[in-house]
Amino acid sequence: MTANPKRIAVLWGLVLLMGVGSAIAQEDPNPLGMNLLQGAQNAVEAENLPTSLVIVFIITVISLAPAILVMTTSFTRVIVVLGFLRQAMGTQQTPPNQVLIGLALFLTFFIMMPTYQQVNERALQPYLNGELSQMEAVTAALDPVRTFMFRQTRDADIKLFMDIAKLPRPERWGDVPTHVLVPAFVVSEMTTAFMIGFLLYIPFLIVDMVVASTLMAMGMMMLPPIFVSLPFKIIMFVMADGWRLLLGGLSRSFQ
Repeated sequence: MTANPKRIAVLWGLVLLMGVGSAIAQEDPNPLGMNLLQGAQNAVEAENLPTSLVIVFIITVISLAPAILVMTTSFTRVIVVLGFLRQAMGTQQTPPNQVLIGLALFLTFFIMMPTYQQVNERALQPYLNGELSQMEAVTAALDPVRTFMFRQTRDADIKLFMDIAKLPRPERWGDVPTHVLVPAFVVSEMTTAFMIGFLLYIPFLIVDMVVASTLMAMGMMMLPPIFVSLPFKIIMFVMADGWRLLLGGLSRSFQ
């Protein structure tokens, strides 16, 4: 006998509300004027969630949205590579964090758009048209996201977390649980981002070495090499059309 998802959701929501209510003063056990226990009981019996619990669930989803965005999309690789670029150039806080995060977000939307279009066609629109139930829509929406993550995840990372979870070796990709796939995907993204960061550092490191050797040969040891190498690194990056190469390479790395 399968458990009703709405009943499970109501019970979890009731636990959350009871945990919050324990921190409220005891002289007013119901300061908002809502009978939460009665509302939860009615929801379980009538299969209809009260407004208070719906608000709690919506707030919970909104609070988890940043983590979902970071852990299941291309955002991790993009923001790490952009951070490596800024460190390699030695421009300190230029571009500022807000610009890098905004660029990473919009590039993530661009990269993930084919996946989200599949989610819209296979899950969202059929659900809005009444062709799929809630659980069927969630399953249909999860398939394109899992396919994207599988393409970017190394087999060794999946095996690592399967062994940690003490799960049997999967016979096919569909046998890999999502709670195993997500951390494996994040580790693979970090590994790929660090490899790209290493390649980014090489040309800037060469400029730093040439400038430092030149200053030492000229006897200008008191002049910090970063003051001289920074303009050369900036002009080299601009002349090579670095933003086009970097962002284009990042986008193509997910194909």
